[in-house]
Amino acid sequence: MINIEFDNKEAIVILSPSATLHADDFAKVAEMIDPYIAEHGDLKGLIIYTETFPGWEDFSAFISHIRFVNDHQKHIEKVALVSNATILDFTAKIANHFINAEIATFEYKNLDDAKTWMCS
Repeated sequence: MINIEFDNKEAIVILSPSATLHADDFAKVAEMIDPYIAEHGDLKGLIIYTETFPGWEDFSAFISHIRFVNDHQKHIEKVALVSNATILDFTAKIANHFINAEIATFEYKNLDDAKTWMCS
């Protein structure tokens, strides 16, 4: 399960996984942001906001996640990982080599700092 907040004015999406990620979670996110991208162009940013990373339900969910990143990374200027999960720090370091977006990490308590960075 993933909660989706979309700030149309700022062109920022906040994704908050609340349970193990499923393949259809990524389809739901795409359904929400794809029309915006088609009409307005790139998103200013995407924030992943989770205290701990819940993981994926199965390999299909993991592949759906990779496809989502591959399909959307050229349309997102910045990605903020806001979490206490150490794996997301590691993920950010790896992802910097493969995606176009600028990536930053923030502690879970610093969501407002991530939003400020997103809009700078």
